[in-house]
This record gives sequence, structure tokens and C-alpha cells, in this order.
Amino acid sequence: MIPRISSIKPMPDYLLDVSFDDGRRVIYDVKEDMQLPGYSALRDVYGLFQQVQLDESRTCVYWNEEIDIPSHALYEYGRIK
Repeated sequence: MIPRISSIKPMPDYLLDVSFDDGRRVIYDVKEDMQLPGYSALRDVYGLFQQVQLDESRTCVYWNEEIDIPSHALYEYGRIK
């Protein structure tokens, strides 16, 4: 089953506060992904990180056409809050 995100909130230091439909809440550290191609823009483009969005299916967060994180990665690798 793909975890569905109910809310997402950007926090300082490139952290995401993520809540899921099943009640799980995690803090996900996006800094660990910044080595991936294109992800450095989250650090290099002023204000981009704060523009995080939730896709229509609620199974992915994204910033632009090149930068996204699927909900299962957030669910599995996020630190439980």
C-alpha cells in the first residue's frame, strides 16, 4: 500500500514535517537528498525549498519538474515525530 500524505510543512535546515493519513508523523531531512542530480537547487535557489507542494494523488511531494520525493521514501526514512 502506498502511504498517502495528509499534510507537508517545510521547516528550517531543509527539514520536512510530514503527516500521513494513517496518523504517522515524521521529520524528513532533505539535506541527504541534495547529492542527487538537480536537488542542489533546493539549497542554491533562494526560497525554493519553502515552495514544496503535494501532488494530486498525495503520494509525492515536489518543488518543480525535476525535484520530487515519493511518499514511501518519506514514510520509510523519516524520523518518527
